Amino acid sequence: MSEPRSSAQHRRRRSRTALVVGVPLALTAAGTLAYGTDLGVLGSTGRQASAAAPSWATDTADGFASVNSLGQNGTYGGRGGKTVTVKTLADLEKYATAAEPYVIVVAGTITMNPVGKEIKVRSDKTIVGQGTAGHIVGGGFFLGQGVHNVIIRNLTIRDAYQGIWNDKEHDFDAIQMDGAHHVWIDHNDLRHMADGLIDVRKDSTNVTVSWNKLSDNNKTFGIGWTENVKTDITIHHNWIRETEQRNPSTDNAAHAHLYNNFLEDAPGTGIKSSYGNYSRGGTRMVLENSLFHGVDNPVIKDGGASIVQRGNVFSGTSGRNESGGSAFDPKTYYPYTLDKAASLPALLTSQAGPRASLGTTAASTRAAAATTLTVAQDGSGQYRTVQAAVNAVPANNPSRVVIAVKPGTYRELVKVPSNKPHVTIRGTGSSRKDTTIVYNNASGTPKPGGGTYGTGGSATVAVEADDFQARNLTISNDFDEKANQNIKDRQAVALRTAADKVFLDGIIVSGDQDTLLLDTASKDRLGRVYVSNSYVVGNVDFIFGRATAVVDKSVITLKKRWDGTSAGYITAPSTAANRKGILIANSTVNGDVSAGSFYLGRPWHAGGDATLDPQATVRNTNLSNAIKSTPWTDMSGFSWKDDRFAEYGNYGAGAGPASADRPHLTDAQAADQEVADWLAGWTPSAS
Repeated sequence: MSEPRSSAQHRRRRSRTALVVGVPLALTAAGTLAYGTDLGVLGSTGRQASAAAPSWATDTADGFASVNSLGQNGTYGGRGGKTVTVKTLADLEKYATAAEPYVIVVAGTITMNPVGKEIKVRSDKTIVGQGTAGHIVGGGFFLGQGVHNVIIRNLTIRDAYQGIWNDKEHDFDAIQMDGAHHVWIDHNDLRHMADGLIDVRKDSTNVTVSWNKLSDNNKTFGIGWTENVKTDITIHHNWIRETEQRNPSTDNAAHAHLYNNFLEDAPGTGIKSSYGNYSRGGTRMVLENSLFHGVDNPVIKDGGASIVQRGNVFSGTSGRNESGGSAFDPKTYYPYTLDKAASLPALLTSQAGPRASLGTTAASTRAAAATTLTVAQDGSGQYRTVQAAVNAVPANNPSRVVIAVKPGTYRELVKVPSNKPHVTIRGTGSSRKDTTIVYNNASGTPKPGGGTYGTGGSATVAVEADDFQARNLTISNDFDEKANQNIKDRQAVALRTAADKVFLDGIIVSGDQDTLLLDTASKDRLGRVYVSNSYVVGNVDFIFGRATAVVDKSVITLKKRWDGTSAGYITAPSTAANRKGILIANSTVNGDVSAGSFYLGRPWHAGGDATLDPQATVRNTNLSNAIKSTPWTDMSGFSWKDDRFAEYGNYGAGAGPASADRPHLTDAQAADQEVADWLAGWTPSAS
C-alpha cells in the first residue's frame, strides 16, 4: 500500500457519521472446492470416476441424522461407492435406484417425465448438484420404507406447480419419505411445487434438514402422518421464505429440534403466511435462536404437544406465539453450536441453498484424522523446506494436513494455493521464536524476468486456501529499507491471506510497512481471519486489507521507521460495503516509539474505489501513550469520517474520551460488534 496522496481526486461523494454500524455480514459463497475442477472427466453417460472422490463426498450429517440407531451409525450416503456424473433423467434414475452405493453428481438441468415423477431412491446414495448447475424440474425424489443412509445436497428442485395453489389433486413433492431413516437434506433450493417441498412421513426418523432455501410454495414441510411417536428430526439453518403453511408442521415427533431457522414473510407479495412452526399431536419440540419476520402465528401448538422456546427473535409478527410442556436436551444426542438469531438474515440469505463450492462440514472435519508432514533443515524430516511440504499436499485434499516444522530459520517463500484447503503450518519448538519463515522481497523488488513483485506479491507466506491455520512460529519480512533507498515502493508483506476461515494462533508476524495483509479471494468473497494470542509488529498500515478480521488477545508492537522516526498507522482497512472490517479486541498496543506518534488507522480505498466502506473497531484494548489523541486520519483524499472507525472500552495512557474526532460506540452498538459477530457462525479451533 502506498503512502497517502495529497490530492482529493477520489474524494467520496457521500457523507455520513463514522458511527453507523454496518448491516450484518453479507456472506458470499466461500467453500473449499469448486466442483468444476475436482470431478474429473465425467460425461453425460454417467461414466465412473477415475479420480479420487471429491472432499464433499466424505461429509457426514449432523443432528439426529448423525445418531447411531436402527443399525445405521450416522448418515454418509454413497461414501465408498463410485462417483458418477449424470445429465439425463435415465442416468439419474439408473444410479439412484441401484442396489450398490453411489455418489451421484447432477451436472445440469434434468426435467422429469412425466411431470410429478418422483425417483425412488434406494439406500446408500449421495445425490449432489455440481456447483449451482444441478436442477431437477417438474418432480423430485421418494424414499420408501426402510430406505436409509441417503444424502440430498446442493440441488435446486423446482416447478412441479400445476396452477392450483392449495393443490389437493397432485402429490408432487420435492422430497418425500415414507418410513425412511438416516436422511440428510442439505444446501438445497426447493420451490414452486404442486404439494409439499419436504414430507417426512410414516415413522421416518433420524432426519436432518439444514442450510436449505424453501420458498414460493403453499405447503412447505410436513412431518408425521402416523399415530406413532417415533420421528427424531433436526431442522437448522434453513431460510423459509414466502410460504403459507407447514413451516414446518410437526405431528407426533418424539424429538423435534429446530434452531437457527429464518422464517420470512415479505411485505407486498401475494403470499401470506398462515402460521410458522406448528407442534401437533404428541410432538416434543425444542425451538432455539430462530428469527421470525412478518409471520402470522409464528409458533403454535396443540393441547397435547410441547414446545420449549429459547433465544428466538420475532419481528413484525402477530397472532399466536405459544410454548409449554416438557422438552428434551438435544445435546444428550449430538453436539451443536448456536448462531445469534439476529445474524440469521445475513448468514442464511447468502449461505442457504446451493453453493458454487461446498465446504467440509464441522462433523466431518472433526472425524477426519489429520495427516502430518514433517519439515527439517537437517534432513531428519520428510522435507527440507516448508514449500516442499505444501507441494506434497494433494490437490483438493478433503481433510486436515499438518505441516510440522522443526526449529530453525527457513529463508524461503511459501505459497498455499487455493486448491489446498485444511492446511496447518505448525512450529514444533518450545517457543514461537524457535521456528521462523523469513524472506525480504518488497513491492518494488525486481522480479526475475522483469517487473516488480507488488505489495501482495512481496509476501513471505501467501495463503489462498480456506481453513488454513498457522501456529507456534514466526513469519517475517526482513526487507532492509535503509539499505534499499533506490527502491521506490518499499512495502514488504510478511503474511498475506486471501481465504476464508484463516486461524492464526500463537504466532509472531513481523515487518515494517504493510506487515500483515488480510485480504479476500475477490471483492465479492468473504474472508474471515481470526488472530489470537499472537504478536503483530510494524509501523505503517501494518494490519490492512478487506478481510473480515479479528485480532484478539494479542500484542500489537509499534516500531520506529528505517530513519529512526516515530510515525505510523496500525490499521488500513479496505472493507467492502455491508461487510465487517478489522476488529482489534482484548489486546495490547505498545512499542518503543514516541508518545502521540501513531494513529489507530486510516481508510484505504484501494485503487480509489469509492464504493468501499472501510471499518476498524478497537475495543477493550490497552493503548500505550504512542496513540494520538485524535487516533484516526484521512488517506488519499478519503475522509475517515465517511467510513466506520470507532473505539469502545479502551484503557491505558493512549485511551481518551469520546469526541467528534474520537468516536466511541454506544453500549448498544458495541453489543453488535463482538468477536462472534465478526466470525459469523465460525468457531475457530486448533487442529
